Amino acid sequence: MQASDATDNTIADHLVFDTALGFVGIAWSEKGLTRLCLFQREPTAVERRLERLAPAGGAAKGETPAWVGSLIRDIRAYAEGEEIDFSAVPVDLDGVDDFRLAIYAAARKLGFGETTTYGELAKRAGHAGLPRETGQALGSNPVPLVIPCHRILAAGGKIGGFSAPGGSTTKERMLALEGVRVGPPPAPQQSFAF
Repeated sequence: MQASDATDNTIADHLVFDTALGFVGIAWSEKGLTRLCLFQREPTAVERRLERLAPAGGAAKGETPAWVGSLIRDIRAYAEGEEIDFSAVPVDLDGVDDFRLAIYAAARKLGFGETTTYGELAKRAGHAGLPRETGQALGSNPVPLVIPCHRILAAGGKIGGFSAPGGSTTKERMLALEGVRVGPPPAPQQSFAF
């Protein structure tokens, strides 16, 4: 699928656009990004997901903020395999509890191609011993990719879950795009003595 402005659909506070990996939707408020829906084949599926997850009300009205255009360009570049840093994107997390805010802040520090485990992320966020709760917090992450929950792995380097469409397959695809191989190591090559 090629990126094209011809498929953009703007409705007040959100936008659905295409990328090399599929359609993406974003919603924003005056404070920042409120929702990001990852790669799907059909724009209507993204639109429905956005309407369900980012209901109207408190939405940004009027002109689209400049950072939205930059974010769209960056998401499209990311989908093409470019190393992109989303840490400067303004995010509106109003209503999110302190635990999740800490987890999300720790996750945002992970760079392109950098991974950690749920347990280690909990520790970095000041909540050691809470890997399951960390996974639950990441499962409700409203802005995946900007808060890079795809970079958090289960113990032992296993893929773990992912709440975006496509689940762990999408997570693995995103990690592969970043040069991260997940799964068991290749079988050791046997040497033969002659």
